[in-house]
Amino acid sequence: MIKEEIRRKLFSLQDIKYRDFQAKLIPGKTAELMIGVRTPELRKLAKELGKREDISEFLADLPHEYFDEDQLHAFILSGMKDYKECMEGVCRFLPFVDNWATCDQMSPKVFKKHRPALANQADRWLDSEHTYTVRFGIGMLMEHFLEEDFDLKYPERVAGLRSDEYYVNMMIAWYFATALAKQYDAIIPHIENRRLDLWTHNKTIQKAIESYRITPEQKEYLRTLRIKK
Repeated sequence: MIKEEIRRKLFSLQDIKYRDFQAKLIPGKTAELMIGVRTPELRKLAKELGKREDISEFLADLPHEYFDEDQLHAFILSGMKDYKECMEGVCRFLPFVDNWATCDQMSPKVFKKHRPALANQADRWLDSEHTYTVRFGIGMLMEHFLEEDFDLKYPERVAGLRSDEYYVNMMIAWYFATALAKQYDAIIPHIENRRLDLWTHNKTIQKAIESYRITPEQKEYLRTLRIKK
């Protein structure tokens, strides 16, 4: 079976020190749940496996046992060229994504060519009760809708989210910090009018001030918008 073949290949690429280092960075993942394959090797393997006709067997075999298998799965989806097949695969996989790394490193290139359909799907992801589905939806809006297809309805949608989940709120802050860098005049009212919850508001300002894409003048003004607890 392709599952066993892939697992053998992953273990042949194992780096124990890297595995132990990764286990400290990703909450919920212990060394026992990781193999320790470096990202460039995973991307290379994903590119090779994506060409195989039987790769669907691996993609359908959910949940995976190891973090590295989830990472490989995300990279295979990211390389798919057929939008419908890719989107179906992403929607099937998202409920099993349980960490920020797999969520954030999954970025299908084909989505760029299908933004209207992606926007509709992202809106549905934001309604999910699953932490990393929501995080992924925000990430897609950040990646694809802050430049030529920018519309105020997207930051309005993200600003309206409320969550007790750290990894959702951190992504909201990341979204707005990036939005300030790319669409400052349109986004700054969201900060001035305190559209975000207190923690996310202050984290957005912190991340924006740390960005090299925000001007010194903008940073100075953003500092005055911090909310004291």
